[in-house]
Amino acid sequence: MNRERQLSGVNSYTRELGFNPLEVLAAGLVGAGRAEPSAAAGWLDLCCGTGRALIQAAGELRMAGLTERTLLVGVDLVDAFDPLPSPLSNLELICGSVANWAPTRTFELITCLHGLHYVGDKLAVLTRAAGWLTPTGRLVADLDLSSIRLPDGRPAGQRLTARLRAEGFSYDPRHRRISCTGRREVRLPYSYLGADDRAGANYTGQPAVHSHYAEDH
Repeated sequence: MNRERQLSGVNSYTRELGFNPLEVLAAGLVGAGRAEPSAAAGWLDLCCGTGRALIQAAGELRMAGLTERTLLVGVDLVDAFDPLPSPLSNLELICGSVANWAPTRTFELITCLHGLHYVGDKLAVLTRAAGWLTPTGRLVADLDLSSIRLPDGRPAGQRLTARLRAEGFSYDPRHRRISCTGRREVRLPYSYLGADDRAGANYTGQPAVHSHYAEDH
């Protein structure tokens, strides 16, 4: 997991995602002829690492005069956030488990770059996050489907992929990335059994966690 990824540049969210997260927030503000025009446009970054990208984004938003109209939230299990160059009232960096934490508002953008590789109940985090979107919000996360296993150790495979797509998710197998647009209540027929943190390295070359599930019938 690259904990020091920046907002833009070579090692950045913009390069990894293929878009600048601030563009999504800007679109959310333009669409603010929405039901609650006074609501701030929000970006939630799960497993945010040092929070560097969020800190940089908050600084750019302040320079653009958009501090009061935006909210950036980062959640990470490790309390190792970069120091703030100055107070940023539209930024919250929270030390906590993404498996248990929940927001009190919805977001225009939710990201989780390579964080799910190290989470036990990956499907729970993914499905809960889908319910935290605005009606036009966007969720983007890295997800290696080969790390989701059945009780006998086999990958859940195409059946899981089909069920995710039936629930409104899109999956890019080349980039191992899952996404969806618009808030949704997701129900997947899988029960979490536990995780194997000795699964070894995944496609990133870093040690990862396999998550085991039983199919509900």
